[in-house]
Amino acid sequence: MNLVQMSNYFLLFFLLIISCTTTFTHSKSTLKPEEPCEHMVLYFHNILSNGTDISNATSAKVTNGSALGSFFGMMVVFDDPMTKDGHLNSPPVAKAQGFYFWNNKDASNAWLAYTLVFNSTEYKGTLNIMGANPVVEKTRDLSVVGGTGDFFMTRGIVTLRTEEIQGNIYFRLRMDVKLYEC
Repeated sequence: MNLVQMSNYFLLFFLLIISCTTTFTHSKSTLKPEEPCEHMVLYFHNILSNGTDISNATSAKVTNGSALGSFFGMMVVFDDPMTKDGHLNSPPVAKAQGFYFWNNKDASNAWLAYTLVFNSTEYKGTLNIMGANPVVEKTRDLSVVGGTGDFFMTRGIVTLRTEEIQGNIYFRLRMDVKLYEC
């Protein structure tokens, strides 16, 4: 390869790097964390089946915990109602469908992956959410990693706050959903 060909390849490579840098810089600069393009507050109601109240349960253990920790290794699958207020009997505006598993043997930490399924007059489509949920923390952030319908290719953050716990049977989470790529 002669010097002219090498310099042409170098120039082409340099222009490609500049082009990618400009593209990535531009896309990051349009995100404004203080100004989400969509903001909503929803309440996540989870009723774990204890074997006696199957008709009201919205979730079930599919694996038990292990000898390594009280919940470590336990996995729960859920189909939970989402409401606009903290009342379980309010009309659902979406469903949260997914799973969580306890993945830390020394502390209470669950990893969640679920889809919010909307089918109302206000929204149609889904939001896909996942991330670590260290339940002892006051608030926890999970990532919105995509969506469909009204939320096509959405990105954002969901901040969880535990509002109520009734033993190992029921809990309610407040979900502050902020979308930045709408």
